[in-house]
Amino acid sequence: MKALRKVKAGYGNMEIVDMKEVSPLNGELKVRVVATGICGSDIHALKGEYNKQIPLTLGHEFVGEVVEVGENVTAFIQGDRLVSETTFEVCEKCQYCLQEEYNLCSHRRGIGTQVDGSFAEYVIVKAARCHLLPDEIDDKVAAMMEPLACCIHAVMEKTTVTPGEKIAVFGPGPIGMLLAAVLVSLDAEVFMIGITKDAKRLSLAKEVGVQHIIDSQKQDLGQVILDHTDGLGVDQVFECSGSPIAVHQAMEILKKKGRLIQEGLFAKDMNEIDMSLLIHKEIEYIGSRTQKPTSWKLALEWLVEKQVDLTPIVTKTLPLDQWEEAFQLAMNGEELKVLMVP
Repeated sequence: MKALRKVKAGYGNMEIVDMKEVSPLNGELKVRVVATGICGSDIHALKGEYNKQIPLTLGHEFVGEVVEVGENVTAFIQGDRLVSETTFEVCEKCQYCLQEEYNLCSHRRGIGTQVDGSFAEYVIVKAARCHLLPDEIDDKVAAMMEPLACCIHAVMEKTTVTPGEKIAVFGPGPIGMLLAAVLVSLDAEVFMIGITKDAKRLSLAKEVGVQHIIDSQKQDLGQVILDHTDGLGVDQVFECSGSPIAVHQAMEILKKKGRLIQEGLFAKDMNEIDMSLLIHKEIEYIGSRTQKPTSWKLALEWLVEKQVDLTPIVTKTLPLDQWEEAFQLAMNGEELKVLMVP
């Protein structure tokens, strides 16, 4: 089968290779990948900034069809359409696993980060981590289930949102846009913040219902926020860009006792933070890591009940063979969410 793999460390070093197909083991499924999305973490991997294991087939956002069923699997049959959580293996013994917080297990191995992922014709998944798809959910929308689950986790499991709250989102990429769509569905007043090169993406924010769109390089971000918040600042900020500059700006525009939820990944692990703002404004700074089973269940309910529309988010679909073009479009901001079809 064809697979797009990171073959060695450093910038680039990705190529399409022919790999031997494998059969599912006990409790596993072999899935034909119908469509798979490029995540920010995949871009970090391309740049040599986020490589947990090499060589490795990347990719973890996907929708697929069961082609082979392993032993002791009864919930799925050949031909079923499904999506899979990114967790492949955990210890199942620690306090986090016992609470099904698999995203926090120290022994966790994830699809596309520690085990071969979905940038391939087929992927092996754990049946216990899969979710059957209703017919009414389109393949392109289904391929967005993983990032939607991440956003559901951040918005509904790491914090609470009340109608009318003023909330800023930094980074109009796929996660930022999805998160903004979730916030709009919860009747929040949303400020989407980007920079000039994000112009095309910022314009798409209107399609998901964002009320305020700000180019922080052309507008006085602080003044715009003060003008719309009675001089207090926003109630919460979701930082989705992974930029230390954005973190500093987030703390500046937050009101006192505001909450900052960190969703974006950084290129470097160590980054400076203005501790004076954190302390003197009594800001809550909260990390949000991927998703857990409850996040997926909520995300699926939202799609079935049409509480959020993901159709404006997917703006380009390319064959896996054109992965270089796909990654370039995702990196330079020409497209929002880029899917690849093996």
